[in-house]
Amino acid sequence: MLPDNTATNIVSGFPRNVKHAVDLNSFFGYQAAINRTTGARGAGLTDPSCLYDAATQRFFVVVLTLDTLPNGRRTLVNHLDIAVSQTSNPTGSWNIYKIDVTNDGTNTGGVNAGPYLGDYPHIGADANGFYITTNAYPWLHNGFAGAQIYALSKAQLAAGAANVTLVHIDTSGGVNLPSDAGSTQPGFTVWPAQSPGANQFDLSNGGTEYFLSSNAADEATHPVAGTGGNYVSNQIIVWTLANTSSLNTPTPALSLSTRVVPVGTYAIPPKQKQPGSGSLADKILTPLAPQGDAINDTTTPTIAGVGAWRLLFVGEPAHNEVISRPDSNDTRMQQVMFANGQLWGALDTAINPDNTGQRAGIAWYIVNPVSGRLALGGYLGAAGHDFTYPAIGVTTSGRGVMAFTDSGDSTYPSAAYASIDAIIGVGDWNDIAAGAAQDDGFTSYKAQVGGNPPRTRWGDYGAAAVDGSSVWLATEYIANPCDYTSWGGPFFVGGTGDNLLGTCGGASHGPGVRAALGNWSTRISKLTP
Repeated sequence: MLPDNTATNIVSGFPRNVKHAVDLNSFFGYQAAINRTTGARGAGLTDPSCLYDAATQRFFVVVLTLDTLPNGRRTLVNHLDIAVSQTSNPTGSWNIYKIDVTNDGTNTGGVNAGPYLGDYPHIGADANGFYITTNAYPWLHNGFAGAQIYALSKAQLAAGAANVTLVHIDTSGGVNLPSDAGSTQPGFTVWPAQSPGANQFDLSNGGTEYFLSSNAADEATHPVAGTGGNYVSNQIIVWTLANTSSLNTPTPALSLSTRVVPVGTYAIPPKQKQPGSGSLADKILTPLAPQGDAINDTTTPTIAGVGAWRLLFVGEPAHNEVISRPDSNDTRMQQVMFANGQLWGALDTAINPDNTGQRAGIAWYIVNPVSGRLALGGYLGAAGHDFTYPAIGVTTSGRGVMAFTDSGDSTYPSAAYASIDAIIGVGDWNDIAAGAAQDDGFTSYKAQVGGNPPRTRWGDYGAAAVDGSSVWLATEYIANPCDYTSWGGPFFVGGTGDNLLGTCGGASHGPGVRAALGNWSTRISKLTP
Protein backbone atom coordinates (compact mmCIF):
# COMPACT_ATOMS: atom_id res chain seq x y z
CA MET A 1 0.00 0.00 0.00
CA LEU A 2 1.43 3.38 -1.03
CA PRO A 3 -0.14 6.59 0.32
CA ASP A 4 1.08 10.04 -0.68
CA ASN A 5 -0.21 13.57 -0.17
CA THR A 6 -2.92 13.20 -2.82
CA ALA A 7 -3.96 9.57 -3.12
CA THR A 8 -3.38 6.00 -2.05
CA ASN A 9 -2.68 2.94 -4.21
CA ILE A 10 -2.65 -0.78 -3.48
CA VAL A 11 0.51 -2.38 -4.84
CA SER A 12 1.23 -6.10 -4.86
CA GLY A 13 3.55 -8.60 -6.49
CA PHE A 14 5.03 -8.77 -9.95
CA PRO A 15 3.58 -7.79 -12.29
CA ARG A 16 2.25 -5.11 -9.99
CA ASN A 17 -1.49 -5.15 -9.45
CA VAL A 18 -2.28 -1.48 -8.83
CA LYS A 19 -5.88 -0.75 -7.97
CA HIS A 20 -7.28 2.62 -8.93
CA ALA A 21 -5.98 5.48 -6.85
CA VAL A 22 -8.30 6.78 -4.13
CA ASP A 23 -7.80 10.34 -2.92
CA LEU A 24 -7.04 10.58 0.78
CA ASN A 25 -10.05 12.78 1.53
CA SER A 26 -12.39 10.11 0.17
CA PHE A 27 -10.49 7.30 1.87
CA PHE A 28 -10.89 8.96 5.27
CA GLY A 29 -14.49 10.04 4.65
CA TYR A 30 -14.07 13.78 4.06
CA GLN A 31 -15.41 16.10 1.41
CA ALA A 32 -13.14 16.65 -1.58
CA ALA A 33 -10.08 18.80 -0.91
CA ILE A 34 -11.36 21.10 -3.68
CA ASN A 35 -14.83 20.98 -5.21
CA ARG A 36 -14.03 21.91 -8.79
CA THR A 37 -17.62 23.05 -9.40
CA THR A 38 -18.23 25.25 -6.36
CA GLY A 39 -14.67 25.98 -5.26
CA ALA A 40 -15.45 24.84 -1.72
CA ARG A 41 -12.52 23.41 0.22
CA GLY A 42 -12.48 20.27 2.30
CA ALA A 43 -10.14 19.13 5.06
CA GLY A 44 -6.42 19.25 4.34
CA LEU A 45 -4.80 15.82 4.69
CA THR A 46 -1.02 15.57 4.72
CA ASP A 47 2.00 13.51 5.83
CA PRO A 48 0.58 10.02 5.22
CA SER A 49 2.38 6.94 6.55
CA CYS A 50 1.58 3.24 6.18
CA LEU A 51 2.58 0.12 8.12
CA TYR A 52 1.69 -3.54 7.67
CA ASP A 53 1.91 -5.37 10.99
CA ALA A 54 2.60 -9.07 10.43
CA ALA A 55 1.65 -9.98 14.00
CA THR A 56 -1.93 -8.73 13.68
CA GLN A 57 -2.09 -9.00 9.87
CA ARG A 58 -3.44 -5.49 9.63
CA PHE A 59 -2.55 -2.41 7.61
CA PHE A 60 -2.32 0.91 9.45
CA VAL A 61 -2.49 4.27 7.63
CA VAL A 62 -2.03 7.58 9.46
CA VAL A 63 -2.50 11.13 8.20
CA LEU A 64 -2.45 14.58 9.77
CA THR A 65 -5.77 16.31 9.07
CA LEU A 66 -6.19 20.09 9.15
CA ASP A 67 -9.80 21.16 9.62
CA THR A 68 -10.71 23.68 6.94
CA LEU A 69 -13.66 25.99 6.30
CA PRO A 70 -15.33 25.93 2.86
CA ASN A 71 -13.58 29.22 2.01
CA GLY A 72 -10.20 27.55 2.54
CA ARG A 73 -9.44 29.10 5.92
CA ARG A 74 -7.75 26.78 8.42
CA THR A 75 -9.48 26.56 11.80
CA LEU A 76 -6.17 25.57 13.50
CA VAL A 77 -7.85 22.39 14.75
CA ASN A 78 -5.83 19.37 13.63
CA HIS A 79 -5.96 15.68 14.36
CA LEU A 80 -4.30 12.39 13.58
CA ASP A 81 -6.56 10.08 11.61
CA ILE A 82 -5.77 6.36 11.89
CA ALA A 83 -7.18 3.84 9.42
CA VAL A 84 -6.90 0.15 10.32
CA SER A 85 -7.84 -2.57 7.85
CA GLN A 86 -10.46 -4.97 9.16
CA THR A 87 -8.62 -7.93 7.61
CA SER A 88 -5.26 -8.63 5.99
CA ASN A 89 -6.74 -7.47 2.67
CA PRO A 90 -6.28 -3.71 2.23
CA THR A 91 -8.91 -3.57 -0.53
CA GLY A 92 -11.62 -4.38 2.04
CA SER A 93 -13.19 -2.33 4.82
CA TRP A 94 -11.32 -0.12 7.28
CA ASN A 95 -11.95 1.29 10.75
CA ILE A 96 -11.16 4.97 11.33
CA TYR A 97 -9.94 6.51 14.61
CA LYS A 98 -9.07 10.14 15.38
CA ILE A 99 -6.81 11.84 17.93
CA ASP A 100 -7.17 15.61 18.36
CA VAL A 101 -3.64 17.03 18.77
CA THR A 102 -4.49 20.74 18.70
CA ASN A 103 -3.62 21.32 22.36
CA ASP A 104 -0.78 18.82 22.73
CA GLY A 105 2.53 20.53 23.44
CA THR A 106 4.53 22.52 25.97
CA ASN A 107 4.47 26.32 26.19
CA THR A 108 8.26 26.40 26.00
CA GLY A 109 9.76 29.40 27.76
CA GLY A 110 6.28 30.79 28.39
CA VAL A 111 6.23 32.33 24.90
CA ASN A 112 5.00 29.40 22.80
CA ALA A 113 1.39 28.93 23.80
CA GLY A 114 -0.95 26.74 21.79
CA PRO A 115 -2.84 25.87 19.73
CA TYR A 116 -0.29 23.55 18.15
CA LEU A 117 0.25 21.79 14.85
CA GLY A 118 1.01 18.05 15.17
CA ASP A 119 3.46 18.03 12.28
CA TYR A 120 5.36 15.21 10.57
CA PRO A 121 3.62 12.15 12.08
CA HIS A 122 5.40 8.80 11.81
CA ILE A 123 4.49 5.37 13.01
CA GLY A 124 5.92 2.19 14.50
CA ALA A 125 4.85 -0.85 16.48
CA ASP A 126 6.03 -3.45 18.95
CA ALA A 127 4.32 -6.58 20.28
CA ASN A 128 1.76 -4.57 22.22
CA GLY A 129 1.47 -1.05 20.92
CA PHE A 130 1.00 1.07 17.85
CA TYR A 131 2.90 4.35 18.11
CA ILE A 132 2.61 7.73 16.42
CA THR A 133 4.98 10.62 17.00
CA THR A 134 4.58 14.24 15.93
CA ASN A 135 6.48 17.52 16.16
CA ALA A 136 4.33 20.12 17.94
CA TYR A 137 4.70 23.67 16.62
CA PRO A 138 2.73 26.63 18.00
CA TRP A 139 0.54 28.05 15.25
CA LEU A 140 1.00 31.64 16.46
CA HIS A 141 4.60 31.68 17.74
CA ASN A 142 8.11 30.86 16.52
CA GLY A 143 9.38 28.21 18.92
CA PHE A 144 8.89 24.48 19.34
CA ALA A 145 6.55 22.66 21.72
CA GLY A 146 8.22 19.25 21.79
CA ALA A 147 7.82 15.94 20.02
CA GLN A 148 4.67 14.13 21.10
CA ILE A 149 4.30 10.35 21.48
CA TYR A 150 0.94 8.61 21.19
CA ALA A 151 0.87 4.97 22.33
CA LEU A 152 -2.21 2.90 21.52
CA SER A 153 -3.17 -0.71 22.13
CA LYS A 154 -2.37 -2.52 18.89
CA ALA A 155 -4.63 -5.45 19.74
CA GLN A 156 -7.62 -3.17 20.31
CA LEU A 157 -7.01 -1.32 17.04
CA ALA A 158 -6.68 -4.60 15.14
CA ALA A 159 -9.90 -5.90 16.66
CA GLY A 160 -11.83 -2.78 15.68
CA ALA A 161 -12.62 -1.88 19.28
CA ALA A 162 -14.98 1.04 19.79
CA ASN A 163 -12.71 2.43 22.52
CA VAL A 164 -8.93 2.12 22.31
CA THR A 165 -6.45 2.70 25.13
CA LEU A 166 -4.32 5.79 24.42
CA VAL A 167 -1.35 7.19 26.35
CA HIS A 168 0.02 10.60 25.34
CA ILE A 169 3.59 11.58 26.29
CA ASP A 170 5.10 15.04 25.78
CA THR A 171 8.89 14.73 25.33
CA SER A 172 9.67 18.30 26.41
CA GLY A 173 12.48 18.16 28.98
CA GLY A 174 13.14 14.52 28.15
CA VAL A 175 16.80 14.83 27.11
CA ASN A 176 19.41 15.85 29.69
CA LEU A 177 21.31 18.24 27.45
CA PRO A 178 21.24 22.05 27.52
CA SER A 179 19.05 24.24 25.34
CA ASP A 180 17.74 27.78 25.45
CA ALA A 181 14.96 26.38 27.67
CA GLY A 182 17.44 25.38 30.39
CA SER A 183 19.21 22.14 31.26
CA THR A 184 17.10 19.90 29.04
CA GLN A 185 16.08 19.50 25.43
CA PRO A 186 12.79 18.31 23.97
CA GLY A 187 12.68 15.40 21.59
CA PHE A 188 12.53 16.31 17.90
CA THR A 189 11.32 13.85 15.24
CA VAL A 190 11.37 10.97 17.71
CA TRP A 191 10.91 8.24 15.11
CA PRO A 192 9.29 5.01 16.40
CA ALA A 193 10.84 1.71 15.36
CA GLN A 194 9.18 -0.86 13.14
CA SER A 195 10.16 -4.54 13.22
CA PRO A 196 10.18 -7.19 10.49
CA GLY A 197 7.97 -10.24 10.78
CA ALA A 198 5.95 -11.17 13.84
CA ASN A 199 8.61 -12.24 16.35
CA GLN A 200 11.34 -9.58 16.31
CA PHE A 201 9.87 -7.45 19.09
CA ASP A 202 11.63 -6.81 22.39
CA LEU A 203 9.54 -8.54 25.07
CA SER A 204 11.79 -7.56 27.99
CA ASN A 205 10.63 -5.22 30.74
CA GLY A 206 7.00 -5.93 30.03
CA GLY A 207 7.45 -5.17 26.33
CA THR A 208 9.68 -2.43 24.92
CA GLU A 209 9.37 -0.03 22.01
CA TYR A 210 12.39 1.99 20.85
CA PHE A 211 12.70 5.35 19.12
CA LEU A 212 15.63 7.32 17.67
CA SER A 213 16.08 11.07 17.30
CA SER A 214 18.79 13.61 16.54
CA ASN A 215 19.50 17.01 18.11
CA ALA A 216 21.31 19.33 15.69
CA ALA A 217 18.15 21.28 14.86
CA ASP A 218 16.82 24.46 16.47
CA GLU A 219 13.86 22.45 17.71
CA ALA A 220 16.21 20.60 20.08
CA THR A 221 18.73 23.32 20.95
CA HIS A 222 16.58 26.47 20.73
CA PRO A 223 12.96 25.47 21.36
CA VAL A 224 12.13 28.83 22.98
CA ALA A 225 13.38 31.10 20.20
CA GLY A 226 12.99 28.64 17.33
CA THR A 227 16.24 29.84 15.80
CA GLY A 228 19.88 30.51 16.64
CA GLY A 229 21.57 27.11 16.54
CA ASN A 230 24.66 26.02 14.63
CA TYR A 231 22.91 22.92 13.21
CA VAL A 232 25.79 20.58 14.06
CA SER A 233 25.84 17.66 16.50
CA ASN A 234 27.72 14.49 17.38
CA GLN A 235 24.89 12.91 19.39
CA ILE A 236 21.75 10.93 18.72
CA ILE A 237 19.19 9.86 21.31
CA VAL A 238 17.73 6.42 22.01
CA TRP A 239 14.27 6.53 23.58
CA THR A 240 13.06 3.42 25.44
CA LEU A 241 9.38 2.95 26.22
CA ALA A 242 8.97 0.04 28.66
CA ASN A 243 6.02 -1.95 29.99
CA THR A 244 4.08 -1.63 26.76
CA SER A 245 2.07 -4.75 27.64
CA SER A 246 0.21 -2.50 30.08
CA LEU A 247 -1.49 -0.92 27.04
CA ASN A 248 -3.69 -4.01 27.06
CA THR A 249 -4.87 -3.32 30.62
CA PRO A 250 -7.37 -0.79 32.02
CA THR A 251 -4.52 1.13 33.71
CA PRO A 252 -1.49 1.41 31.40
CA ALA A 253 1.77 2.28 33.16
CA LEU A 254 4.44 3.12 30.60
CA SER A 255 7.99 4.21 31.44
CA LEU A 256 9.99 6.42 29.04
CA SER A 257 13.77 6.89 29.35
CA THR A 258 16.53 8.27 27.13
CA ARG A 259 20.19 7.62 26.41
CA VAL A 260 22.48 10.04 24.57
CA VAL A 261 24.68 8.16 22.11
CA PRO A 262 27.96 9.72 20.86
CA VAL A 263 28.31 9.47 17.06
CA GLY A 264 30.30 11.08 14.27
CA THR A 265 29.58 14.73 13.51
CA TYR A 266 26.59 15.51 11.32
CA ALA A 267 25.32 18.87 10.04
CA ILE A 268 22.73 20.47 7.79
CA PRO A 269 23.37 19.30 4.21
CA PRO A 270 23.61 21.67 1.25
CA LYS A 271 20.89 21.51 -1.36
CA GLN A 272 21.10 18.85 -4.03
CA LYS A 273 22.61 19.60 -7.41
CA GLN A 274 21.16 18.38 -10.68
CA PRO A 275 22.31 18.92 -14.28
CA GLY A 276 22.07 22.62 -15.10
CA SER A 277 21.54 23.82 -11.52
CA GLY A 278 21.80 27.60 -11.43
CA SER A 279 21.57 28.08 -15.19
CA LEU A 280 18.72 30.00 -16.79
CA ALA A 281 15.74 27.84 -17.75
CA ASP A 282 15.60 28.02 -21.53
CA LYS A 283 13.42 26.13 -24.02
CA ILE A 284 16.45 25.44 -26.24
CA LEU A 285 19.15 24.78 -23.64
CA THR A 286 17.05 23.04 -20.95
CA PRO A 287 14.14 21.44 -22.84
CA LEU A 288 13.52 18.84 -20.10
CA ALA A 289 12.52 21.56 -17.62
CA PRO A 290 9.52 22.82 -19.61
CA GLN A 291 7.66 24.51 -16.77
CA GLY A 292 10.63 26.71 -15.94
CA ASP A 293 11.22 27.27 -19.64
CA ALA A 294 7.62 28.44 -20.06
CA ILE A 295 7.88 31.01 -17.27
CA ASN A 296 10.88 32.55 -19.03
CA ASP A 297 9.42 32.22 -22.56
CA THR A 298 8.35 35.50 -24.18
CA THR A 299 8.44 34.42 -27.85
CA THR A 300 6.45 31.21 -28.42
CA PRO A 301 3.00 31.81 -30.00
CA THR A 302 0.29 30.23 -27.82
CA ILE A 303 -3.49 30.19 -27.75
CA ALA A 304 -3.26 32.86 -25.02
CA GLY A 305 -0.90 35.13 -26.94
CA VAL A 306 2.83 35.38 -27.55
CA GLY A 307 4.94 33.99 -24.72
CA ALA A 308 4.32 30.66 -23.01
CA TRP A 309 4.23 32.40 -19.63
CA ARG A 310 0.66 33.43 -20.54
CA LEU A 311 -0.45 29.81 -20.13
CA LEU A 312 0.50 29.93 -16.44
CA PHE A 313 -0.06 33.50 -15.22
CA VAL A 314 -2.50 36.39 -15.55
CA GLY A 315 0.14 39.01 -14.84
CA GLU A 316 3.57 38.82 -16.46
CA PRO A 317 6.25 37.39 -14.13
CA ALA A 318 9.95 38.10 -14.17
CA HIS A 319 11.66 35.88 -16.72
CA ASN A 320 14.70 34.93 -14.66
CA GLU A 321 13.96 31.42 -13.39
CA VAL A 322 16.89 29.03 -13.10
CA ILE A 323 17.22 25.26 -12.81
CA SER A 324 16.82 24.68 -9.10
CA ARG A 325 18.69 22.79 -6.43
CA PRO A 326 16.16 20.51 -4.70
CA ASP A 327 15.91 20.48 -0.93
CA SER A 328 18.11 18.02 0.97
CA ASN A 329 16.07 17.80 4.16
CA ASP A 330 17.59 18.79 7.51
CA THR A 331 19.25 16.55 10.10
CA ARG A 332 16.13 14.92 11.55
CA MET A 333 16.12 11.15 11.98
CA GLN A 334 14.58 9.14 9.17
CA GLN A 335 12.96 5.68 9.18
CA VAL A 336 13.92 3.52 12.18
CA MET A 337 13.95 -0.28 12.42
CA PHE A 338 14.36 -2.64 15.37
CA ALA A 339 15.63 -5.89 13.87
CA ASN A 340 17.95 -8.67 14.95
CA GLY A 341 18.29 -7.02 18.36
CA GLN A 342 19.61 -3.73 16.98
CA LEU A 343 18.23 -0.27 16.21
CA TRP A 344 18.83 0.96 12.66
CA GLY A 345 18.46 4.54 11.47
CA ALA A 346 19.88 7.19 9.16
CA LEU A 347 19.72 10.93 8.58
CA ASP A 348 20.79 13.57 6.07
CA THR A 349 24.07 15.37 6.62
CA ALA A 350 26.75 17.49 4.99
CA ILE A 351 29.81 15.54 3.85
CA ASN A 352 32.91 16.26 1.78
CA PRO A 353 33.60 13.08 -0.18
CA ASP A 354 36.45 14.41 -2.33
CA ASN A 355 37.67 17.46 -0.37
CA THR A 356 36.29 19.85 -2.99
CA GLY A 357 33.30 21.14 -1.07
CA GLN A 358 30.27 20.02 0.86
CA ARG A 359 27.68 17.73 -0.66
CA ALA A 360 24.55 16.12 0.73
CA GLY A 361 25.18 12.67 2.15
CA ILE A 362 23.88 10.15 4.65
CA ALA A 363 24.91 9.32 8.22
CA TRP A 364 23.77 5.83 9.22
CA TYR A 365 23.64 4.13 12.60
CA ILE A 366 23.31 0.64 14.06
CA VAL A 367 22.75 0.99 17.80
CA ASN A 368 22.61 -1.49 20.67
CA PRO A 369 19.55 -0.09 22.44
CA VAL A 370 20.18 -1.92 25.72
CA SER A 371 23.70 -0.57 26.24
CA GLY A 372 22.92 2.69 24.48
CA ARG A 373 26.10 2.39 22.42
CA LEU A 374 26.80 2.67 18.73
CA ALA A 375 27.53 -0.80 17.37
CA LEU A 376 28.41 0.45 13.89
CA GLY A 377 28.00 3.70 12.02
CA GLY A 378 29.35 5.75 9.18
CA TYR A 379 28.64 7.94 6.19
CA LEU A 380 27.61 7.37 2.59
CA GLY A 381 28.43 9.84 -0.15
CA ALA A 382 30.18 10.12 -3.50
CA ALA A 383 32.12 12.75 -5.43
CA GLY A 384 29.83 14.72 -7.72
CA HIS A 385 26.68 13.29 -6.12
CA ASP A 386 24.14 14.21 -3.47
CA PHE A 387 22.37 11.46 -1.50
CA THR A 388 19.17 12.39 0.33
CA TYR A 389 16.16 11.08 2.28
CA PRO A 390 17.42 7.65 3.40
CA ALA A 391 15.10 4.86 4.53
CA ILE A 392 16.37 1.55 5.94
CA GLY A 393 14.58 -1.80 5.85
CA VAL A 394 16.14 -4.78 7.67
CA THR A 395 15.03 -8.42 7.54
CA THR A 396 14.90 -10.80 10.50
CA SER A 397 18.34 -12.13 9.51
CA GLY A 398 19.92 -8.69 9.98
CA ARG A 399 20.40 -8.06 6.27
CA GLY A 400 18.99 -4.84 4.97
CA VAL A 401 18.72 -2.25 2.23
CA MET A 402 18.92 1.53 2.48
CA ALA A 403 16.97 3.51 -0.11
CA PHE A 404 17.74 7.12 -1.03
CA THR A 405 17.65 9.64 -3.87
CA ASP A 406 20.84 10.15 -5.90
CA SER A 407 21.30 13.38 -7.84
CA GLY A 408 24.36 15.28 -8.92
CA ASP A 409 26.37 17.32 -11.37
CA SER A 410 25.53 14.99 -14.25
CA THR A 411 22.83 12.84 -12.61
CA TYR A 412 19.14 13.58 -12.80
CA PRO A 413 17.32 12.72 -9.53
CA SER A 414 17.41 8.91 -9.41
CA ALA A 415 16.22 6.12 -7.12
CA ALA A 416 19.24 4.51 -5.44
CA TYR A 417 20.06 1.91 -2.81
CA ALA A 418 22.89 0.32 -0.84
CA SER A 419 23.05 -2.85 1.22
CA ILE A 420 23.47 -2.64 4.99
CA ASP A 421 24.22 -5.16 7.73
CA ALA A 422 25.73 -5.20 11.21
CA ILE A 423 29.02 -6.78 10.08
CA ILE A 424 30.32 -4.60 7.24
CA GLY A 425 27.86 -1.72 7.52
CA VAL A 426 26.83 -0.07 4.27
CA GLY A 427 28.00 -1.67 1.04
CA ASP A 428 28.34 -0.34 -2.49
CA TRP A 429 25.58 1.90 -3.78
CA ASN A 430 23.76 1.72 -7.10
CA ASP A 431 20.98 3.48 -8.94
CA ILE A 432 18.02 1.15 -9.29
CA ALA A 433 16.17 3.57 -11.59
CA ALA A 434 17.95 6.41 -13.36
CA GLY A 435 16.34 9.83 -13.41
CA ALA A 436 15.20 11.11 -16.79
CA ALA A 437 15.08 14.90 -16.32
CA GLN A 438 15.54 17.77 -13.90
CA ASP A 439 13.07 18.35 -11.08
CA ASP A 440 10.61 20.77 -12.70
CA GLY A 441 7.91 21.21 -10.08
CA PHE A 442 6.21 24.46 -9.15
CA THR A 443 8.18 24.73 -5.90
CA SER A 444 11.28 25.23 -8.03
CA TYR A 445 10.26 28.65 -9.30
CA LYS A 446 10.08 32.06 -7.66
CA ALA A 447 7.12 33.19 -9.73
CA GLN A 448 5.02 30.31 -8.39
CA VAL A 449 6.01 30.03 -4.72
CA GLY A 450 8.18 33.04 -3.92
CA GLY A 451 11.57 33.02 -2.24
CA ASN A 452 14.94 33.75 -3.79
CA PRO A 453 15.93 31.04 -4.19
CA PRO A 454 12.71 29.13 -3.57
CA ARG A 455 12.75 26.00 -1.44
CA THR A 456 12.38 23.24 -4.01
CA ARG A 457 10.55 20.52 -2.10
CA TRP A 458 11.75 16.96 -2.61
CA GLY A 459 9.42 14.67 -0.73
CA ASP A 460 9.79 14.66 3.03
CA TYR A 461 10.88 11.07 3.50
CA GLY A 462 11.36 7.78 1.69
CA ALA A 463 10.14 4.41 2.91
CA ALA A 464 11.22 0.79 3.23
CA ALA A 465 8.97 -2.17 4.10
CA VAL A 466 10.18 -5.68 4.89
CA ASP A 467 8.38 -8.61 3.26
CA GLY A 468 9.93 -11.87 4.45
CA SER A 469 13.49 -11.96 3.12
CA SER A 470 12.88 -9.04 0.76
CA VAL A 471 12.60 -5.28 1.20
CA TRP A 472 10.25 -3.01 -0.72
CA LEU A 473 11.56 0.52 -1.30
CA ALA A 474 9.70 3.72 -2.15
CA THR A 475 12.01 6.44 -3.45
CA GLU A 476 11.36 9.76 -5.15
CA TYR A 477 12.92 10.32 -8.58
CA ILE A 478 12.16 11.79 -12.01
CA ALA A 479 10.82 8.87 -14.00
CA ASN A 480 10.05 10.35 -17.40
CA PRO A 481 11.26 13.10 -19.71
CA CYS A 482 8.82 15.64 -21.11
CA ASP A 483 10.23 18.01 -23.70
CA TYR A 484 9.07 21.56 -24.22
CA THR A 485 7.06 20.94 -27.38
CA SER A 486 5.17 18.03 -25.81
CA TRP A 487 4.55 20.03 -22.63
CA GLY A 488 2.81 22.76 -24.60
CA GLY A 489 1.03 20.43 -27.03
CA PRO A 490 -2.01 22.06 -28.65
CA PHE A 491 -1.65 25.08 -26.37
CA PHE A 492 1.27 26.13 -28.57
CA VAL A 493 0.10 27.46 -31.93
CA GLY A 494 0.38 24.60 -34.44
CA GLY A 495 1.07 22.07 -31.69
CA THR A 496 -0.61 18.70 -31.24
CA GLY A 497 -1.11 16.26 -28.40
CA ASP A 498 -2.82 16.14 -25.05
CA ASN A 499 -5.53 18.67 -24.29
CA LEU A 500 -4.34 18.99 -20.68
CA LEU A 501 -1.54 21.51 -20.40
CA GLY A 502 1.78 20.20 -19.20
CA THR A 503 1.02 16.48 -18.84
CA CYS A 504 2.74 15.23 -22.02
CA GLY A 505 -0.07 12.73 -22.50
CA GLY A 506 0.28 12.73 -26.28
CA ALA A 507 -2.44 12.35 -28.88
CA SER A 508 -4.14 9.52 -26.97
CA HIS A 509 -5.19 11.99 -24.26
CA GLY A 510 -4.50 9.28 -21.70
CA PRO A 511 -2.55 9.70 -18.46
CA GLY A 512 0.52 11.81 -19.06
CA VAL A 513 4.06 11.16 -17.92
CA ARG A 514 3.93 14.13 -15.56
CA ALA A 515 1.49 16.48 -13.89
CA ALA A 516 0.98 20.04 -15.00
CA LEU A 517 2.83 21.52 -12.02
CA GLY A 518 5.27 18.73 -11.14
CA ASN A 519 7.20 15.86 -12.69
CA TRP A 520 8.39 13.72 -9.77
CA SER A 521 7.49 10.07 -9.37
CA THR A 522 7.86 7.39 -6.70
CA ARG A 523 9.88 4.32 -7.64
CA ILE A 524 8.67 1.09 -6.02
CA SER A 525 11.41 -1.56 -5.95
CA LYS A 526 11.71 -5.00 -4.40
CA LEU A 527 15.19 -6.19 -3.39
CA THR A 528 16.41 -9.28 -1.58
CA PRO A 529 19.61 -8.49 0.36
